[in-house]
Amino acid sequence: MANITDNHLEKQSVETHSSIRIYHNPACGTSRNTLGLIRNTGVEPTIILYLETPPSRQTLLQLIAEMGISVRSLLRQNVEPFAALGLSEDKFSDSELIDFMLEYPILINRPIVVTPLGTRLCRPSEQVLDILPNPQQGAFTKEDGEVVIDANGQRVAQ
Repeated sequence: MANITDNHLEKQSVETHSSIRIYHNPACGTSRNTLGLIRNTGVEPTIILYLETPPSRQTLLQLIAEMGISVRSLLRQNVEPFAALGLSEDKFSDSELIDFMLEYPILINRPIVVTPLGTRLCRPSEQVLDILPNPQQGAFTKEDGEVVIDANGQRVAQ
């Protein structure tokens, strides 16, 4: 009987894990640190490489609504298409900005993390800690050497 229970628990655990998604760019340090913090809870999230597989219009609108942010606040400003398209000007509607993000996914700020506890643009990467359903399982240091989580799995005060 114990094996059946163990297998049942494992199956439940896997289902819980797959409920965490990260819209990820592996070339971005903030995105890598956010993924590391998720994995530090013992969870392997669903990783969506959004530059290769951009979200649909409906998904992007849903993410923005769940985050409670404006369309414009999701735009990355320090990338070539932003300047080339003149996106700093206030003349574009939200619908037009979404069109640009779908055509040029590099314009979508990241990482975006979706968990059962919420959806968040995780900049800085520590933002993810507020929406992770499982606790940190040990120390975590960001790529730049900043200690975020101590050896006891507790957040280090900044």
